Amino acid sequence: MRAMILAAGRGKRMRPLTDHTPKPLLKVGQRPLIDWHLQNLSSAGFRQIVVNHAWLGDQIRAHLGDGGNWNLKIHHSAEEQALETAGGIARALPWLGDKPFLVINGDVWTDWPASEALVHAKALQGSSSHQAHLVMVPNPPQHPKGDFLLRDGLVQDPASPLSATTRDEPAYTFSGIGIYKPDLFDGVPADKPVALGPLLRKAMQSGQILGSLYAGQWHDIGTKERLEKLDRALRCSG
Repeated sequence: MRAMILAAGRGKRMRPLTDHTPKPLLKVGQRPLIDWHLQNLSSAGFRQIVVNHAWLGDQIRAHLGDGGNWNLKIHHSAEEQALETAGGIARALPWLGDKPFLVINGDVWTDWPASEALVHAKALQGSSSHQAHLVMVPNPPQHPKGDFLLRDGLVQDPASPLSATTRDEPAYTFSGIGIYKPDLFDGVPADKPVALGPLLRKAMQSGQILGSLYAGQWHDIGTKERLEKLDRALRCSG
């Protein structure tokens, strides 16, 4: 199974830190964010990884090299203009193969075991009616209303659920971790910015998106304050 780390974002909310350092190379626990993902993937048995980059991409390429430091083979998918999530994935499809693949946002930190992706990928491969599996997490303080419903293993859009009322039903936050079939990106241009959200919501309307809830550690590193808080916590934990 192959995986992709999304590392092309500008990180505007993290300025001035990201004016000279790409967001995935910001450090927590004395290690760049992206290193944590690479170690997780390598430990789970992944060997072929795609990393996309745009802003200060040369720094990411120089830091990662060919992936040998993590026992990985890394393909660099360079984007002159950041193509957003779906566009970036579409551009990388030639290197991701024809089977379900894992995608992880480069600007999150989590102890989610990447080995779980292998199980979800096997389920997707054996299903003709599902296109993706999203890992959901409890809502963090900065995103209290969440993103999507999780009903009987299906991820649904609260604005247009498959069944009736959503009153008092909690929504959860999409972690930025997903396993996708290549077919989900049919028709997505590989040279234009395309967001992932609308693509997922459309597939949700016909029950094509599976999901599961992960209750372990997960942090969206969206501000300098959250970066510093996580860094302190990881240093204290050793």
